[in-house]
Amino acid sequence: MKVLRFVVVLAVLAYAGWLAWPFLSPFFEGAGPEAATMRARAEAEGGGALFGFLPAWTLWAGAIVLYVISALMLGAGNSKSAVAYFLAFLADAALRLALDQQGGDAARTGPATMSAPEAASSLPMDPIWLTLGALVVLGLLVVVAGRRIRRARTPGQLAY
Repeated sequence: MKVLRFVVVLAVLAYAGWLAWPFLSPFFEGAGPEAATMRARAEAEGGGALFGFLPAWTLWAGAIVLYVISALMLGAGNSKSAVAYFLAFLADAALRLALDQQGGDAARTGPATMSAPEAASSLPMDPIWLTLGALVVLGLLVVVAGRRIRRARTPGQLAY
């Protein structure tokens, strides 16, 4: 069970890192701190307002932070990590579906700087629904890996 937990933690952190890559990539490309900060800010402000009042970067950053919190809680063995994961999933799904209704390609491909591969056009379903389905399966793995196994004690056995 520990191996499954380790693999699921790595998968959640990898997805959070992929989701955060447009914010982090300017810092890794060797640009100066001012230029990297300006590019990250421009990336964050590029989404516009969702639902008429909510900037897109708030849902994006919230999903990233909640995915990382969920992975850290799962790695520590906390069984409540599924709650943080599914809150992150709700923020991610709302962001993707809202961007899809606006007609943005960011919902289909992930972060705005990542382009859709040509193989995505040959898929039988919309890539948004495939991504959300994969995230639900990952969430179920978080629930399974976060469960605590309790040993049953026989009467008279000391609990040390």
